[in-house]
Amino acid sequence: MNDEDISRILTETRRIALVGASNKVERPSYHVMEYLLEQGFDVTPVNPALAGQKILGRHVVATLEAAAPLDMVDLFRNATEVLAPVREAIRLGAKTIWMQLGVVNEEAAALARAAGLAVVMDRCPAVEIPRLGLEA
Repeated sequence: MNDEDISRILTETRRIALVGASNKVERPSYHVMEYLLEQGFDVTPVNPALAGQKILGRHVVATLEAAAPLDMVDLFRNATEVLAPVREAIRLGAKTIWMQLGVVNEEAAALARAAGLAVVMDRCPAVEIPRLGLEA
């Protein structure tokens, strides 16, 4: 992905499902969610172990389906565990799969691209937004 593609994704995206959300302040997913909310994104945390609770005032859901409709699925998961949520995101009509820093899964990326989704791997929107001058 080049900067123009990433800028387009970040300016066109409104609803984000953050898979692997954590209620632990020390976790990167917590800080990224906090930043995305501050930037005006509508973020739904997805974590079956925390479903029914709240993170940063947002209700946690157990599944991507419960977070739909969505534009982007932001994956805070081990690279070996992203294929299932990518398949679900495709089924639900997401536009973008975003795999966080350190998350690279070429099989999942190819599947998403073949279904017409944009794919960003090994990057963080909380890094890309200020780097590209897109802060609210």
